[in-house]
Formats: sequence, C-alpha cells, structure tokens
Amino acid sequence: MPSDAPQREADFRTIGEMCALFQVTPRSLRFYESKELLAPLRVGQKRLYSRSDQARLKLILQGKRFGFSLEAMRQLLDLYALGDNQVTQLERSLEVGRERLHDMQAQYTELGQAIRDLQSQIDLVAQMLADRKSDQDPQS
Repeated sequence: MPSDAPQREADFRTIGEMCALFQVTPRSLRFYESKELLAPLRVGQKRLYSRSDQARLKLILQGKRFGFSLEAMRQLLDLYALGDNQVTQLERSLEVGRERLHDMQAQYTELGQAIRDLQSQIDLVAQMLADRKSDQDPQS
C-alpha cells in the first residue's frame, strides 16, 4: 500500500482520470474504497489515486474478470505489505490462480455438455413440430 518514498503530483490521478483509464464508474471506485481495496489520498473533497492504487485497481479488475471474490482479492492485495519482496503474495496468487483455473475448466466442460444437451432438445422439438405440421397437411 503506501510507500515511504515521496510521490510527485504526476504520480496521482483524479477519480475522473481513473474512470477514463480503467473504464470504471466513480461509483465503482467509491465501492472499492468502501471495501478497503483502495485507499486514495483525500485532499478536501478530492480523491487522488496513487500509483499503488492504480496497480491495485488493475489487479482488482483482473481478479473480477477471472471470477475471484472481493474478499479473495483483498487477501491477495494485503499480502503485498508483508515486505518479503512479494514472495508470499506471488505464492498465494499462484495457488489461488491454479484453483480458479481448475474450477473454470470444470465449468467449461459442464457448459459444453449443457450446450450439447440443449441443442439435442431443440433438434428433437423442431423434428416433433415438423412431424405434426406434416400430419396436418391436407395434401398428404
């Protein structure tokens, strides 16, 4: 999270800049802040997002895309502060990433089967409808 190194004004982005850069809404940023995933600097009514906040948001959005819960993302992000050169964070990220990939592959397999089953059902109903229509045809 916060670093001891001084940050220049150019290192910070406003909420509008963050929204444009990451294609999120101000409401989303405030939500992530309320969940303590982001901690922007407050200057009066203005929120200023550091490079660390920007990196965290990038990881949050990537985690969201992969289906991770916000709590799982918080746990991973909080490991950054351990000061072990991110070794623990990277190890845990690898572990949960592999678990999520396994889950997604299982869902993919199940979805493929459901698609095939639905296609068979559609084909069956279409054939039944065609048969019934031909039975009603007076020219037959």
